[in-house]
Amino acid sequence: MTESTIFYTHTDEAPALATASFLPIVKAVTGQAGVDVETRDISLAARILAAFPQKLTPEQQVGDALAELGGLATLPSANIIKLPNISASIPQLSAAIAELQSQGFEIPDYPDEARSLEEKDIRARYDRIKGSAVNPVLREGNSDRRAPASVKNYARKHPHLNKPFAEGSKTRVATMDHGDFKSNEKSWVAAHDDVLTVRHTGSDGEVTILKDNLKVLPREIVDATVLSAAALDEFLAETLHTAADEDLLYSVHLKATMMKVSDPIIFGHVVKAYFPDVFATYGD
Repeated sequence: MTESTIFYTHTDEAPALATASFLPIVKAVTGQAGVDVETRDISLAARILAAFPQKLTPEQQVGDALAELGGLATLPSANIIKLPNISASIPQLSAAIAELQSQGFEIPDYPDEARSLEEKDIRARYDRIKGSAVNPVLREGNSDRRAPASVKNYARKHPHLNKPFAEGSKTRVATMDHGDFKSNEKSWVAAHDDVLTVRHTGSDGEVTILKDNLKVLPREIVDATVLSAAALDEFLAETLHTAADEDLLYSVHLKATMMKVSDPIIFGHVVKAYFPDVFATYGD
């Protein structure tokens, strides 16, 4: 790598569409300054092929771009533009494997129950691919997102105040004021070593064990919260009605458990609220 090279990552899903339109612009601008822009494929498919090159033809084999970029990320001179990538859950991983196999790539299935040494090796390779495999590698040496003390102290002395919107602005900001994660949050501090169980009690009184044998230490904080689907639907209906009446662009911002579980469910409620007639007719 030279000091005049930027590595731009090729990833999955929507960012690939953005790349098709944005990358030529980046190259046109940086080219005027003599800066090269090279792409590296760290998509899920590329990561799979890089992990299992043994039975691939030379034309099918791809380099391990993630390992290459991981090495570069440790250097002060590294300049990498990373786009969002899918976390690769088991269903996503299995779908990608099946698609690659259908296109003639001889790669193994993901072994749900690895028994032999070969199956255990295959599963270990796939396990390094699934989950949030990309971010820890590319953030090597730069994984601490906490603000330095000097920045915090400056912010304390010079607190940022949001100014009123300009006269005539139609921008509105709305947040849930009841039934959401913030309003329902509860915390508990363990007085001593303990073993906890998380239970869900349904409206019919039926109790379901969600997690047991949860060990805690003295003064360990246990925090929990819940979002009311009914309150969410009420909030969405009200704000969508306001946006329609005032001819506003409706934008939803989600911040719940890093999209692992809650965000897709919440987004589903948003889609249903935005297309009420469609779901009233075809919801089933």
